[in-house]
Amino acid sequence: MKELRQIIESYENSLLTNRKTALATVVKVDGSAYRRPGARMLVTEDGELTGAISGGCLEGDALRKAQSVIFQQKSMLVTYDTTDEDDQKFGVGLGCNGIIQVLIEPINAGDQNNPIELLKKALSDRKSSFLITFFSLKHSRSEQIGTRLLYKNGHYSGDLKTNDAKLNLLVEKEISGSLELDSNLIKSYPEADNIYIFFERIKAPVHVLLFGAGNDTIPLAKMVNILGWELTLIDGRNNYATPERFPNASPIIVAPANEAIEKITCDSNTVALLMTHNFEYEVLVLSGLLQLQLPYIGILGPKKKSMKLLERLSSQGLQVDESNIFGPMGLDLGAEGSEEIALAVVSEIKTVLSKKSIMHLRDKKGPIHEEER
Repeated sequence: MKELRQIIESYENSLLTNRKTALATVVKVDGSAYRRPGARMLVTEDGELTGAISGGCLEGDALRKAQSVIFQQKSMLVTYDTTDEDDQKFGVGLGCNGIIQVLIEPINAGDQNNPIELLKKALSDRKSSFLITFFSLKHSRSEQIGTRLLYKNGHYSGDLKTNDAKLNLLVEKEISGSLELDSNLIKSYPEADNIYIFFERIKAPVHVLLFGAGNDTIPLAKMVNILGWELTLIDGRNNYATPERFPNASPIIVAPANEAIEKITCDSNTVALLMTHNFEYEVLVLSGLLQLQLPYIGILGPKKKSMKLLERLSSQGLQVDESNIFGPMGLDLGAEGSEEIALAVVSEIKTVLSKKSIMHLRDKKGPIHEEER
């Protein structure tokens, strides 16, 4: 998500300096690759890059092809076959062992439905959406339809720039059956000349409700910013909860515990962290958080503290479902100090939200990433 915002910012800067751009998007991967479908890179006519489509292996070649796309103002589909033993043809040994399809599209600044503008609409609020891209392996040497539609809040933005009503029907049928889909969907349609459609789920970034503005929460706030997550800081002490100490928190809420919950907003991608070191404050906060059905509530401190918090709430007649409560919070990394604790906490949040089990990648059978459906 952070990368998408950086691409949008770079695009807007290119408009100010009258530079033409092209957008390279990974639309399909067979086998292993460093980046998955949805990875993007913006290229300016003078060679400035924002984002990435690989670990650095493909960017040089993609840059040259993107500049050609800018000059010709025609999209193209590029295939990178890294299963070839002679992968020195890209200038380095890739070692990815996958086939990567990259769509490169010229960005027409005058088109209010160009791919970047559609991305801006997708990220304009925290509502989930589908960005829809059309490409053809069968006619890979031809100009591609590209990224033309955004489905959000029950409405479409953009247009196909084609009179093929069959494609419109395919999109509508697939969208109606995929609204609950959390991940991307890539399908080919034999009935439409084997065209591929990439339905990319654009979700809001993780929103962290951080209760506690002590010195030990500063590294965690910085890590949240590095990841491109959103941060709301809540504390009852106005001399601790300040923009100077937490420049990336927005909003900062200074309120007593009984008022704090009323001032926050949340959704299905919101998590809460209790790090106030104030037991009575956290009792009141936790009682309110339990009503919000968040996917993750983390409690800093020993297990005995978490047990006491839950016992207090149970004694007050509250029914506590502990399935989303993680106390002590964080993965068992052997963390020491606030920086390592922050790493353990954000790692656990990512694991929970991704619905993954904890394991070493070396022990995983098959590729690191699941195949796109």
